[in-house]
Amino acid sequence: MEQFTLFILVLDATVRVSAPLVLAALAGLVSERSGVIDIGLEGKMLGAAFAAAAAGYVTGSAWIGLAAGIGVSVVLALIHGYACITHAGNHIVSGMAINILVSGLTIVLGTTWFSQGGRTPQLSNDARFMSLDLPGAQQLADVPVVGQLYSELLSGHNLLVYVAFLTVPAVYWLLFKTRFGLRVRAVGENPQAVDTAGISVAFLRYRAVIICGVLCGIAGTYLATAQGASFIRDMTAGKGYIALAAMIFGKWRPVPTMLACLLFGFLEAVAVRLEGTEVPGIGHIPVQMIEALPYVLTVILLAGFIGKAIPPKADGVPYVKEH
Repeated sequence: MEQFTLFILVLDATVRVSAPLVLAALAGLVSERSGVIDIGLEGKMLGAAFAAAAAGYVTGSAWIGLAAGIGVSVVLALIHGYACITHAGNHIVSGMAINILVSGLTIVLGTTWFSQGGRTPQLSNDARFMSLDLPGAQQLADVPVVGQLYSELLSGHNLLVYVAFLTVPAVYWLLFKTRFGLRVRAVGENPQAVDTAGISVAFLRYRAVIICGVLCGIAGTYLATAQGASFIRDMTAGKGYIALAAMIFGKWRPVPTMLACLLFGFLEAVAVRLEGTEVPGIGHIPVQMIEALPYVLTVILLAGFIGKAIPPKADGVPYVKEH
């Protein structure tokens, strides 16, 4: 029974760690389905985390923090869109520029505004998204197996965790069950055909980029006001890149992308559990090795198990309307 409890706790941590990855990966998926490569997920998440923590600290409201996080992320997404869609710029260069800009700017602003070395002050509970207990979770907590699954694994998460996983069917419905989704997928495969049909390629791509900004904003807000209680410098720690890897691992489809995020989250949850573990003949596992494990395994999985991943045909290809 203790083994089962440990397994449930690892799965519980997996869900919490995976939530921002799911949001960011779906953000990249929507953007790339429209033909806009976005490796600036990391920068948008980081900018949103800083904005959410700063606004939450000043106003004492988690919801205002969320609005600020989404707002900053959408602005960064529009900057990326302006460079790549309007001016047919290089998508990779634009995304990396956003990552570098935000990484430095958050430290400068944090130091200037709060004088804590790039950090924000600790947030009060009102400025955070706290854990929620689902109905009956306390009453079922002592019931073997079913009670633990419900009270530990399904209940006890904050609102943004539930939002993250509800976003998966929402994005699936948006892309595969709506006219807008059909057009987004079409513009990512053959923008010339979409333009010939009298539909604006640029307008479709801008809307996809805005959706990407919203989802990255929620992901960044989660890091600073739900998973954590303040902003710390470079707190995304490569999660934007792991989300991109999950999107590729999931071959640009929502449900496989979510499963890939859960796999990477599981690796990180297991790595945390291994800290301080002593291996016979080796001794204590170095902390650095434990921290690197999820990233190393990400590379191994992508290199050896993904198979052939084919992106949308027009992904990263600037579209210039012919006159």
